[in-house]
Amino acid sequence: METLQATFFLFVFVPLVNPAPPLQQESLQFYEYDTDVPMGSLTQQDYEMQSKDIRKDGTNISLDTSLILQSDDTQLDVPPTKDTNLPTCLLCVCLSGSVYCEEIDIEAVPPLPKETAYLYARFNKIKRIAASDFADITTLRRIDFSGNRIEEIEDGAFSKLLLLEELSLAENRLVKLPVLPPKLTTFNANQNRIKSRGIKANAFKKLTNLAYLYLGHNALESVPLNLPESLRILHLQYNNITTITDDTFCKSNNTRYIRTRMDEIRMEGNPIVLAKHVNAFSCLRMLPVGTYY
Repeated sequence: METLQATFFLFVFVPLVNPAPPLQQESLQFYEYDTDVPMGSLTQQDYEMQSKDIRKDGTNISLDTSLILQSDDTQLDVPPTKDTNLPTCLLCVCLSGSVYCEEIDIEAVPPLPKETAYLYARFNKIKRIAASDFADITTLRRIDFSGNRIEEIEDGAFSKLLLLEELSLAENRLVKLPVLPPKLTTFNANQNRIKSRGIKANAFKKLTNLAYLYLGHNALESVPLNLPESLRILHLQYNNITTITDDTFCKSNNTRYIRTRMDEIRMEGNPIVLAKHVNAFSCLRMLPVGTYY
């Protein structure tokens, strides 16, 4: 009977001796490059040494704050490697295919993870977009460079972005437009310095999915040619447009032609009296916004 009881107690209590606390089991271990020493254990040792010093001195120091600072300093010393995107994702925020690099004063497009679909790099100091910036990032669907200092975009910078649907270059210093990718649905180049000679005659002709085109607050002297049938919204306000023709929006040789998708054209703030060009709007369901007298 005594033997059975001893065996019973051994069965019950032995499993409770060895397991580590749940937090230690689930804690992540970080390693410094070229070493086998976990950063977590080093930080823990520093923490314990500081706690002993504090007990001796009796000073009031936040242990949590000192621990966080030590951990952050250690991580910043970790050198980048060619096999990771650590530099960009420390500088920016990388989350589920999106990269947020907003208001961090970068002067060039950072290297992006290859699975990036959405890039937000607004309000920085980027001056130039090179063809190599997106050469290997074919998964991009949206790019926003609003509020930078972009003056130049190399030829072919967006040529490989066959999935790109939304592109914003608003509030920059462009004087001409780059070649745009074919599947764009939204293009925003408001508040630049673009003149009509900076837009090629067929710049928008092949963009059969383009629905929203924003070119307000530039220096255009005329409405861009060959606008696609897919357009719904066209903003041209506050340019230098002085004239339009019967073929600008409509087809002078086809009086039955109607632009069924066009919902809005803004042309206010241009030195043109729209009432002098009535035939230019005969195919539209709504008159453009602007001056008529």
